[in-house]
Amino acid sequence: MSRAVKKSSRKAAPPVNRRKASNAPAPVESNWRALLVMFGMLLVVALLLARASWLQLLDADFLEAQGDARHQRSMSLAAHRGMMLDRHGEPLAVSVPVDSIWIEPRRFEASEENIDQLATLLRMSPKTLGARIERRKTAGFMWLKRRMEPWQAEQVIDAQLKGVHARREYRRFYPTGEVNGHVLGYTDIDDHGQEGLEKAYEDWMRGEPGKARVMKDRRGRPVAELDGYEAPREGKSLQLTLDRRIQFLAYRALKRTVQAHDAKGGTVVLVDVPTGGILALANQPAFNPNDRHELDIAGLRNRSLTDVFEPGSTIKPFVIAAALDQGMVKPDTVVDTSPGWMMVGRKRIKDHRNYGKLDMAGVLRKSSNMAATKLAMAMSPEELWSTYDSLGFGHITATNFPGERHGVLPHFADWQKISQATMSYGYGLSVTAVQLAQAYTVLAAGGVMRELSFVGEEARFTGSEKRIFSEQTAYDVVAMLDSVVQGDGGTGRKAQIDGYRVAGKTGTAHKVSASGGYDRDRYLTVFAGMAPSTNP
Repeated sequence: MSRAVKKSSRKAAPPVNRRKASNAPAPVESNWRALLVMFGMLLVVALLLARASWLQLLDADFLEAQGDARHQRSMSLAAHRGMMLDRHGEPLAVSVPVDSIWIEPRRFEASEENIDQLATLLRMSPKTLGARIERRKTAGFMWLKRRMEPWQAEQVIDAQLKGVHARREYRRFYPTGEVNGHVLGYTDIDDHGQEGLEKAYEDWMRGEPGKARVMKDRRGRPVAELDGYEAPREGKSLQLTLDRRIQFLAYRALKRTVQAHDAKGGTVVLVDVPTGGILALANQPAFNPNDRHELDIAGLRNRSLTDVFEPGSTIKPFVIAAALDQGMVKPDTVVDTSPGWMMVGRKRIKDHRNYGKLDMAGVLRKSSNMAATKLAMAMSPEELWSTYDSLGFGHITATNFPGERHGVLPHFADWQKISQATMSYGYGLSVTAVQLAQAYTVLAAGGVMRELSFVGEEARFTGSEKRIFSEQTAYDVVAMLDSVVQGDGGTGRKAQIDGYRVAGKTGTAHKVSASGGYDRDRYLTVFAGMAPSTNP
């Protein structure tokens, strides 16, 4: 018992609180952590303040410039190209305002939905459009479609696709279409002249683009205009010598005739004798400058200025004029063409038949090769060559038309005896239709050559004139040409017009064969003349 009591009376030791003992230093750690957090926050604030101060004080100009670069743009303002007008002020070529669509590929969201929507608006294949944008995906500018109809471009803009914009440009329009196509030519997509008078007078009609600085919103749309505006300089209009009504009639007559005879092509040139201005010039085949999707090279060729041909018998009036001017013959001088043929070296010169004795008018009326040869052979080679040279053969005209050809007039020093003979009836030299028309204006203008032109006086490069034949000689030859059309047995009777006396000369030249010599079944026919013959 005593042992048990003793054991129960022993006091138990209080239990040790191990958790409390393990957290004893916690207040110290909490303080350090709080200090570290506070220090970190102060450091970030200090860095932000330092960076803000740096940007505000040292990089302000740079950042402002970068902001302007992203929201300010220098926009090019298209300039209006000058019009082309006929001699009465009727429009022949005008520039109409249109919109062109461009894109910033790097800003455009090229999702399938956006590509399909944009392709539909542009009337393009989604696959083609997507491939184009993908190839230039990092670019800041790319044309999508140039010179759209205004209502089509408006649909694209209304879609509000990010990175897609419109720019105002001009598109050239030709009210007379193919009727004046060869003379006027056309412009390219940037409104620069490529052919015809559009190219010849590019510097005259082309305008100088302007410039405007604008503020744009986040969609790239102009919202405010800034300083630095430079107005575009409009191009100057060009008044031509063409007569729109006469041009239409000439073109229609030429087209009908070419079709009626199943000809390969044709050309017609009409000149105003007192001024040298070209009233009409047309060719077949032709082209429409308003629609150039399927251009034919043959249709683009301005045959009246680029195609050369041997003029045939249309050259004979100038042989007679030279003989008259030199005092070799008079209008009533008779030339004996019997027996209808002659030999020049080993070459036989002949007429269609034996015309016997012919005066000068008869030589032209019957178109005698024999008589023309005899007259030419009575001159020196230099005298005949000088006549042709002074008429402009072998030289381009003053029309300033691109691509005009010189023709071929061999120098007399290179002539053989047969050359002098054949050149008297239009073989051995070549001319353009415009050169031949210019030569005939010399006879119609009383022996004076006036340089041809397509434009009015303000834009003309030249405008000089010189005397080639005496006034009396020109008057006499015109009277002879009148008998070719109005007289009995003349070769040009089909050129008669009710109410007018027409003077002129026909010509036929066989085409050169690829195997050498001349092709019997391929030829070119020409008529050159003037009306009315009493006052051309």
